[in-house]
Amino acid sequence: MGEPTGDAHVQATETRVDFVHEIAPVIQKRCGECHVGHRAEAGLSFNTRQSLLKAEVIVIGHPEESELVRRISSNDPDERMPPNGPPLDPQTIEKIKLWIAQGAPWEEGYALSPQENQTEPPLKLAEVTIPPADDEVTHPIDRLAREYFRTHNMTFPQVVDDQTFLRRVGFDLVGLPPTPEEVAGFLADSASDKRDRWVRRLLDDRTAYADHWMSFWNDLLRNDYTGTGYIDGGRKQISAWLYQALYNNMPYDEFVRELVAPSSPESEGFMRGIKWRGNVNASQRVELQFAQTTSQVFLGINMKCASCHDSFIDRWKLTDAYGLAAIVAEEPLEIHRCDKPTGQMATPHFLYPELGDIDPNPPPQERLKQYARLLTVADNGRTSRTIVNRIWHRLMGRGLVHPVDMMSQPAWSPELLDYLARYLVDHKWDLKELIYHICTSRIYQAVCDESATPGEEKYVFRGPLPRRITAEQFCDTVWRLTGNSPAKPAFNPPVADRKADFVRASLTAADAFQLALGRPQRDVVVSTRPEVITTLQALNLSIGPRLHEDLEAGARNLLQKFADKPADDLVRHIYLMTLTREPTPAEKQVLTSVLNIESLDIPARNLEAAHVEDLLWMIVMLPEFQTIR
Repeated sequence: MGEPTGDAHVQATETRVDFVHEIAPVIQKRCGECHVGHRAEAGLSFNTRQSLLKAEVIVIGHPEESELVRRISSNDPDERMPPNGPPLDPQTIEKIKLWIAQGAPWEEGYALSPQENQTEPPLKLAEVTIPPADDEVTHPIDRLAREYFRTHNMTFPQVVDDQTFLRRVGFDLVGLPPTPEEVAGFLADSASDKRDRWVRRLLDDRTAYADHWMSFWNDLLRNDYTGTGYIDGGRKQISAWLYQALYNNMPYDEFVRELVAPSSPESEGFMRGIKWRGNVNASQRVELQFAQTTSQVFLGINMKCASCHDSFIDRWKLTDAYGLAAIVAEEPLEIHRCDKPTGQMATPHFLYPELGDIDPNPPPQERLKQYARLLTVADNGRTSRTIVNRIWHRLMGRGLVHPVDMMSQPAWSPELLDYLARYLVDHKWDLKELIYHICTSRIYQAVCDESATPGEEKYVFRGPLPRRITAEQFCDTVWRLTGNSPAKPAFNPPVADRKADFVRASLTAADAFQLALGRPQRDVVVSTRPEVITTLQALNLSIGPRLHEDLEAGARNLLQKFADKPADDLVRHIYLMTLTREPTPAEKQVLTSVLNIESLDIPARNLEAAHVEDLLWMIVMLPEFQTIR
């Protein structure tokens, strides 16, 4: 069909078309019904570059001579392609013409599939062009979000007030709202960069940061201080290593490599999994657990189905799961299908061989190092996208890709996802820098979208979603206010210069109260927690003994602390410590009734402890307290 002309080469040098991000999605969405998969109407199949060339509808280097361009540009309804729906817009047609002029480049090994009319995102991150700034929108994240809002005919949301921002970012970064003194200092600061500085201040608090994020990573890495397997040696903690990694802000690529191919016994518990007692299904052998957990945590892939049989929900096969399992296997591993031996032995194999594969000959430790390297090479955008998506979900209430463990699904903004993934890699995989970048954007600081409903069919991003505080955040806020935290933690971090005012819930063993509020049993990977309150949670909040004990002790402690001050000071302190605001005049009137007094001007020593306990209970029952907005 000939090669591109000189002019085409000049044009190709000026603007290279990204096939997998700019061309393939258009083909999949607009042409897939008739020309992808088993459908090849009129002999045209877009499955591969070879099948496209075989149909002779494009002339390489000469879009003006290509039948494909003529048909997508035609105004004749009997000739125009695609025949259904609106015609392709002029910008898309020009992009396809430029792609043909450049030789119709196609990523090696890439094939279009009819599955759910979607293509799996390419491994390599796209080069994202940031839209220009203006007087109001300067942050790169906001500039990309602004384009999304413009496309959907929406206005950019307003940012929240200072007190709402303080409470949101405090819970998100260190798991606690600010103290009254911190609120006062922040409100008195008139500098335009005070929010940026506050985010940095929170991230620089190494103890508070590590204490808080232990919960996130314990959930994800199924690490805990008590539970199945720890007593009989079938499971090993990584708590000390994990805390130090968070405290020292270990780069994420190093973090992944150390978990997958441990250099010391302290971090090997995740890779070793849980050795269940008795007879277990073949898919729950520790080798298959390794395949499932590493692919889910680091790549956002559900490999559980493929550990038993070829998956029904995505493209992964039984041999893929066993290929990962064989990497860590100490001896030959026979493949079992639906718990029945097949007689076929597994071969160590990486899921994306285009990045490289696993040499089966070295011992397991060397194979693990190969796997760890493939997970974190620069061209493996799947790893960086997955952690970026998890952090975005944590801070915004919903991932750019949803659900977070199905990273083959399309992002609501692929450009923003790849921009953030590239930002992380370019900043040496520094998760704190990624969090800082997100939290200093206007879109993070925007008012919450109260219109979103769970399970809506077509999600449209309008801003951050309201989120329930976690069990640990609930307990920490109550314990700091009441002065009634546990006497000692279940896990004592091995950090010499660590400074903490009280025992944080993330370092305690889960009791019935925390479990009721959603803290999980961590014998499986938990990437998200439920957002809907259950009957068990409601009962524990209303009549549970643990909360009653905390509030009862807290009432006594607060009365002692504020004995020589007006009741108004005590009330304001409680509000600021929990809601990051002062009570309104109308609320103060109600509070005199709750406290059974005529005025909040009386000395706090005259209050009854039972009435102060009622006030505390009333506050922690408020949706305002239990929700991050």
